[in-house]
Amino acid sequence: MSVVARDSVVSIALELSDAQGVRLHGAEEPLTYLHGGYGALLEGLEAALEGKRVGDTVQLQLEPEHAFGDYDTKLLRVESSSRYGDGLEIGMQVEDAFGGEAPRLYTVTDLAEGKVVLDGNHPFAGMALRFFCRVLAVRAATSEEIRRGAPDAP
Repeated sequence: MSVVARDSVVSIALELSDAQGVRLHGAEEPLTYLHGGYGALLEGLEAALEGKRVGDTVQLQLEPEHAFGDYDTKLLRVESSSRYGDGLEIGMQVEDAFGGEAPRLYTVTDLAEGKVVLDGNHPFAGMALRFFCRVLAVRAATSEEIRRGAPDAP
């Protein structure tokens, strides 16, 4: 299979920047995913890759509502740092659940006077994002990869 389509395993080189062109991410290794709505890529990016062939490139800007959502101040929490034990540092991530909600991953953004500020937003929430992708490889997925919803490890 030489065209990106549902149930194909696709490898891409991916670079990500903000709307002003500041580079946010550039993978050293190719990103390999199962194409066709399996949740490995943002829907808009996956749609832009549909029908592409090896060597094709895609440039795309996604607004926050089509990327990682708007920034939600309700996902900020201030908690006692003792809740998380010793060794807590800014930039670390902790998983926690509050008020009967499902567990969520929080990033430690500040520590002071026995308190920790936790942010449950995705680091790119509220940002328009520019993607540059180059298709490196495309192949048909195996039945096991389709059943699992993910490609085999390289």
